[in-house]
Amino acid sequence: MTIIENDLFKIAIRAQGGELTSFYNKTTNVEHIWQADAAIWPWHAPNLFPIVGGLINNQLFVDGNTYELPRHGFTRTSELLLISSNEQSAWFSLPYCEKTLAMYPYKFDFQIHYDLIDDALRITYKVINLDKKPIYFSVGGHPAFNVPFNKGEDYEDYYLEFEADDKLIAHQLSADGLFNGETAPVPIKVRKLFLTRDLFNKDALVFKNLRSRLVTIKSTQHEQTLTVEFPHFNYLGLWAKPGADFVCIEPWLGCADTEGVHVDISKKEAIQKLNVGHVFEAAFFISM
Repeated sequence: MTIIENDLFKIAIRAQGGELTSFYNKTTNVEHIWQADAAIWPWHAPNLFPIVGGLINNQLFVDGNTYELPRHGFTRTSELLLISSNEQSAWFSLPYCEKTLAMYPYKFDFQIHYDLIDDALRITYKVINLDKKPIYFSVGGHPAFNVPFNKGEDYEDYYLEFEADDKLIAHQLSADGLFNGETAPVPIKVRKLFLTRDLFNKDALVFKNLRSRLVTIKSTQHEQTLTVEFPHFNYLGLWAKPGADFVCIEPWLGCADTEGVHVDISKKEAIQKLNVGHVFEAAFFISM
């Protein structure tokens, strides 16, 4: 386990998936990351690469060839290398290998950089194209935050406050985690989406056209907050296991397949293209 910290926060990251496992607020003595109860949902904050969401039959098409690739890709189950670390920063790497090439036929180095900047944790995704051709990928975060923050509080006292006056239209998912072509409005009151135990009964709420690039978890009972800022990410997923005491705020560059629409990776919705010798970077922030 790699630990970084400053006067405000203590952060833990594990090698598996380069996954954030703890975001501890020293001022309030609150652990904000879901502690991966295996009986409910066995993850903390998985990093999603080289795809986000599910593929039809877990099949990826690349240049006429078919590859088997699990939902959200292989990073969350891979052991990442710790490149460097100091008191307030840690850098992890997942380079291509025979195992990744069998699922995703591109040569790359996927890196995750965690660094504490004043009152925020910055999480930066970096993709380096090591191939002799353009590579295509999606990338995103899936952090789960404990709700309620404190013992004795009610989950339904909490809400998500959006930065802008967005009309929330969710793109709905099938039982297989694929877009089914349907949308539904999500009730929101003055930029506030109240958390309820049945909000995610039909899986994640996925938004494609938000103006907001900042979402804050708040309570009607106190002033403690947690904010996720995602300036570089065009899609947002919200999710919780029904009945569980957490909520995921998921910045994405990419998304699941749509039922009946199985295309080459280069034609996938929201896919990212990285030319030969180029480097991609995108960051999001967690703050109080």
